[in-house]
Amino acid sequence: MGNILSISVSCDKFFSDCQDCVVGRSAYIHELKDNLAALQTAAERLVEVKSDVKMRVMVAEQQKMKRLNQVQGWLSRVEAVEIEVAEIFRDSSQQIEKLCLGGYCSRNMKSSYKFGKKVAQKLQVVSTLKNEGAFQSVAERVLLPEDETIYEPITGERILPEIVVDERPCEPTVGLESTFDIVWRCLGEKQLGVIGLYGMGGVGKTTLLTQINNKFLDVRNDFDIVIWVVVSKDLQLEKIQENIGKKIGLSDESWKSKSLEEKAQDIFKILRKKKFVLLLDDIWERVDLVKVGVPHLNPNIKSKVVFTTRFIEVCGHMEAHKKLKVECLADEEAWKLFQYKVGADALDSHPDIPELAKIAAKECGGLPLALITIGRAMACKKTPAEWKYAIQVLTRSAHQFPGMGKEVYPLLKFSYDSLPSKTVRSCLLYCSLFPEDYSIPKKHLIDCWIGEGFLNDNDGGGTQNQGHHLIGVLLHACLLEEDDDDFVKMHDVIRDMTLWIAC
Repeated sequence: MGNILSISVSCDKFFSDCQDCVVGRSAYIHELKDNLAALQTAAERLVEVKSDVKMRVMVAEQQKMKRLNQVQGWLSRVEAVEIEVAEIFRDSSQQIEKLCLGGYCSRNMKSSYKFGKKVAQKLQVVSTLKNEGAFQSVAERVLLPEDETIYEPITGERILPEIVVDERPCEPTVGLESTFDIVWRCLGEKQLGVIGLYGMGGVGKTTLLTQINNKFLDVRNDFDIVIWVVVSKDLQLEKIQENIGKKIGLSDESWKSKSLEEKAQDIFKILRKKKFVLLLDDIWERVDLVKVGVPHLNPNIKSKVVFTTRFIEVCGHMEAHKKLKVECLADEEAWKLFQYKVGADALDSHPDIPELAKIAAKECGGLPLALITIGRAMACKKTPAEWKYAIQVLTRSAHQFPGMGKEVYPLLKFSYDSLPSKTVRSCLLYCSLFPEDYSIPKKHLIDCWIGEGFLNDNDGGGTQNQGHHLIGVLLHACLLEEDDDDFVKMHDVIRDMTLWIAC
């Protein structure tokens, strides 16, 4: 009896395994149509992912980077699978015709089974490849180790790898050469990791930063990559991360969906291995570089951060190792820029015009934005009467001059709007009541502010101390200029802007 029971149990297991096998194999047949449809969709998605990866690789290789071996291997596997999938679909119509009984059976079970199994397996391969295509980085900068450095055979100089930098459009400039030379020298000093360029709006900070960016195209150096980011008044760390990510190969959709902290970690892992220059244009407040993912700069890390701002306080908040003020142009340089914008055609049209043009240029106070705007407007004026009228307008109501109210003053007004309080703004507007080019005694200015009721002693700090504090705020915002220790001046164009606001 025991032997009979043992045989019965073994037979049950045998028939159960056979049933599972038959059912499993039959699934390849009756699911064939669904699997073919799923394979077609998955293959289309894989082609889209492949196109995205190849585009990223192309952009990286244009920047002299080398594609990763794992990326090349993935692309090769995808191309091989594409051929195999195409063969499957060539045979699919013939295999579909063999099905019967609503797709649950086949006129050639062996052939349909083999084909159905092949389709199911290929569907799994395609899905896996699609998931593997979400690369964080597709290429890397190849750095030569010190023992593999290449030297120029004649001079013996070290041949440095080509830096990755995008040229930016920039008009010819006048008068920024000395400041540019100082900044360029600072980039070569190890102890200066963060460099801040500050100055009033329209003075040429962005132009200067653009020249620095483009200089890397002409001069061989030890840096691997130059990254340009426009920050602007509306600070968004995510946008800064996206700009950096595009430059270092982190721009796919899966990366964009990551959190701020995850993106910062990815950026940090790449930048810490590189000598980079990060150029941040138009900063209005502190940018937390650690939250962005930028490695902390010290003499051991030879990377650099250079930024532009209108406020010297921002240089302090950014812990700049070097603060450089971008000044307005001297008279000779301002005249050269003005001549260039007006053009010889207008200047040579009458012997009196050059002297009148010098008077008009002086009304700009050396501010490049004003020189460019007024110079362009006067390029077609070829009679002394037109120039005399223009000078009258600039002297009496500059906001009516073409371009000033639309291009110059609105840009400068950003600095006015960013002042910390209505009191500070009122104090600035009051300064425009003093004559043009007037040296204002600080003590007299504070007394006037007190008389107007702008200052109070509610905090117990004393109105005089409060007045000196507000003068400092306006100086640091580049809306007033220091004229000796006890005097301040208001730039002509800033004065015109405040009158424009007040009116």
